[in-house]
Amino acid sequence: MGLREYHRKRDFAITPEPKGEESKREGRSFVIQKHAASRLHYDFRLEMEGVLKSWAVPKGPSLDPADKRLAMMTEDHPIDYGDFEGIIPEGQYGGGTVLLWDRGTWEPLEDPHQGLRKGALKFRLDGEKLEGKWTLVRIKGRDPREEGRTWLLIKERDDRVRSSKVYSITEDRPESVATGRTLEQIAADRDRVWNSNRGMAAEARARSPRAARVARTKAKTTVPAPARPPATPRRDLAAAAAAVPGARRAPLPARIAAQLATLVDEPPKGAEWLHEMKFDGYRILARLQDGRVRLLSRNGKDWTAHFPTVAAAVEELPAKAALLDGEVAVVLPSGMTSFQALQNALAGPDQGPSPLAYFLFDLIHLEGLSLAGAPLEERKTMLRDVLGTPRPGSPLRYSDHVAGSGAEFFKQACTLGVEGIVSKRRDARYEPGRSRSWLKVKCLHRQEFVIGGYTDPEGSRVGLGALLLGVYDAGGDLEFAGKVGTGFTSKVLDDLRKKLTARAQPTSPFKQARIPGVTRAHWVRPELVAEVAFTEWTSDGRLRHPSFQGLREDKNPKDVTHERPRPVEDVADAPEADGPEVAALPAKRPARARSREGQELSAKRGPKTGGEEVVAGVRLTHAGRVLYPPQGITKRDLARLYETIADWILPHVKGRPLTLVRCPEGAEKGCFYMKHSGVWAPEALRRVKIQEKTKVGEYLVVDDLQGLVSLVQMGILEIHTWNALADDIEGPDRVVFDLDPDPSVGWDRVTVAAQALRERLRALSFESFVKTTGGKGLHVVVPLRPASTWDESFSFSRAISEEMEREKPGAYTTSMPKAQRRGRILIDYLRNNRGNTSVAAYSTRARPGAPVSAPITWEELQRGVKADQFHVGNIRARLESLKADPWKGYGAVRQRITAAVRRRLGL
Repeated sequence: MGLREYHRKRDFAITPEPKGEESKREGRSFVIQKHAASRLHYDFRLEMEGVLKSWAVPKGPSLDPADKRLAMMTEDHPIDYGDFEGIIPEGQYGGGTVLLWDRGTWEPLEDPHQGLRKGALKFRLDGEKLEGKWTLVRIKGRDPREEGRTWLLIKERDDRVRSSKVYSITEDRPESVATGRTLEQIAADRDRVWNSNRGMAAEARARSPRAARVARTKAKTTVPAPARPPATPRRDLAAAAAAVPGARRAPLPARIAAQLATLVDEPPKGAEWLHEMKFDGYRILARLQDGRVRLLSRNGKDWTAHFPTVAAAVEELPAKAALLDGEVAVVLPSGMTSFQALQNALAGPDQGPSPLAYFLFDLIHLEGLSLAGAPLEERKTMLRDVLGTPRPGSPLRYSDHVAGSGAEFFKQACTLGVEGIVSKRRDARYEPGRSRSWLKVKCLHRQEFVIGGYTDPEGSRVGLGALLLGVYDAGGDLEFAGKVGTGFTSKVLDDLRKKLTARAQPTSPFKQARIPGVTRAHWVRPELVAEVAFTEWTSDGRLRHPSFQGLREDKNPKDVTHERPRPVEDVADAPEADGPEVAALPAKRPARARSREGQELSAKRGPKTGGEEVVAGVRLTHAGRVLYPPQGITKRDLARLYETIADWILPHVKGRPLTLVRCPEGAEKGCFYMKHSGVWAPEALRRVKIQEKTKVGEYLVVDDLQGLVSLVQMGILEIHTWNALADDIEGPDRVVFDLDPDPSVGWDRVTVAAQALRERLRALSFESFVKTTGGKGLHVVVPLRPASTWDESFSFSRAISEEMEREKPGAYTTSMPKAQRRGRILIDYLRNNRGNTSVAAYSTRARPGAPVSAPITWEELQRGVKADQFHVGNIRARLESLKADPWKGYGAVRQRITAAVRRRLGL
């Protein structure tokens, strides 16, 4: 088809779309652009024959194979179009807003040229949102004029399939993969000036009423502003950055998760700590590249348009590429920062003067070099060099620090009335996510709360009476924390009422059936986050004297939990093992971590050099991606945890076929079971072919630490294993009883059931071991010599389970339907069927609280171990404290299901 039709339809003197030419190279990129033209649709484009072959998909892609989406073939587009995002002017062909919805590479599964001609194109996508196998099929259209243009876009069956009845990827992931913005945010940029030399900061300047006033004021000034004293010349910045210890060559990341501080009760002691003021504003990461600036909030939203003067100032820095970290705040005449004043500044130009300041405290990337692996003190020195002496009136400010003397610095800060201080290890690298190398101490009680409802106003008040506030607990439930009825202006009350009315729902989002002191309330979806100041928490977990400070648009509601300061000695004195929280305790090799044959295993430690995102020899992509948002646990943290506890977990997963739970975007986003391997699976994982009922399936097997960490790279949050080794697949070497209680059953009954099962097994001369599941139940595990068949082990487990059910039908059941499980404990023996699996010991679970399935002793169970006691945050500490393996002797057990046992069970 070529680009003739594409060129004919467009006036490139008006439209910002690239003119482009046909490429001589044969690439394999793909792109999907969400296009709000006369009608909203998604443009699906595959690079082929030197152009982007294009289809307009009105409803967008679906992950449901039964949901076949109409795709109308359109004119070819140039390869350059794959980077286009913006607004096509009205009156031009396709006039409207274009959002870069997905991008990546594609792999043809058959001859693509022949498939295109014949009307059946099969391929695999590897994008930021879409993955797996897809098909484009040409069908006969209703309109003869559209002959050959009508196709269907169909998702093929694989591990990425999701039912359209419960999930829509276009609704769940509406944002741009290039800028993180929504279609509405891009569409709001109607005055956008498409000039690559000016960049987004200049465009944002042109849009801002406040910036327009500033520009007019400057135009009237007769005396020119003093020239900005020079910082390090641009030609020297790259050389200076390269000389920083720990700097490494790396591309400028599109986005990065900000490093977060751990709340402690007092400042750390020692000269190794640098102490900074804690500013009362919005955390903002500034990304500068080739004159274009993007200001990103803590949760990845593009806030460039909110702070145009800040963006303009960053644009003036003498760097071609940089990533800076800081806080945007409003500075009062007293010199203090005020979150309420910042809220007023964001509300509109009628709120009065608001001198914005961008307090910069870190430099993560500069001129093609990542500084994340460099010591903090080196990064701050480089940051000061980049900033130089800002021109008069510039919002950019260097956030200075004091070395040592933390207690005195904190005392002075509180005397001044600031929110608190942040203490940072001077030698710490930049670690996305919650960290022990950054600590915060608050002078005032303030934190974020989720709004779950509100009451009606009383007397002359308008809008609302009080906001009903909550925080998420470890189980993922919203717990009521109190109500706030002060701190509002009449305008804020009116705005809040409108926002809350739009989020109305009929039922309470709080886990409490009744809210104390509230007889009548309006409930809302828990989507808004409020910052609230208060004097203290009461003994029953309520706020005393709360005062509303403003809404936090930069916080994810699911991340809001009860902030409890930790003793500083528990945090600051622990060695920082290159990572936050889970990596902060010293590693210790267990004395008796052994394989099934009793041979001790040792983990092969991988390199941890510089700023490389490498763990156990496995390169992690998106290492800072947060897998458990409430806890701030990243992919890097989980990989390092597994590296540290490898001697504990490997004996339980090594050599076994796996079924996996994959959560590419984290535990709170879409997760799915993955049974079979794919061509994309890491090479560190062994593939084995196993005969199934009707076909041969290919499974993944972990053989070593590198394979284990490769699972983390894949986004695996649950590891489930067969009851047999891959090399002896017809010889099950264990039986697993899964005790799964109905929600109405108390934990004490579960522990009684496990002990009763143990005694029953002992009566048959079988030793058993127990572990938490990471859920609400227990696993009782019976090791076997691999001499039994699958039928024998399955019959053995069923007979014991059904025997317990017969003897106490009111306490136990073996029926899976939930209606038959009310008030009882399900004894699930089906996990012992050939091909079925159970969660591995020491595997994480994709559940709230980041739980871990943990082996325990029978004595610990009797002493009161709880179902949710072990999680990513404390499992390492538990293993460090143990004097012996809880399953000591497991590998030495040599028991089998004999003919005598089968007779006693009636088999």
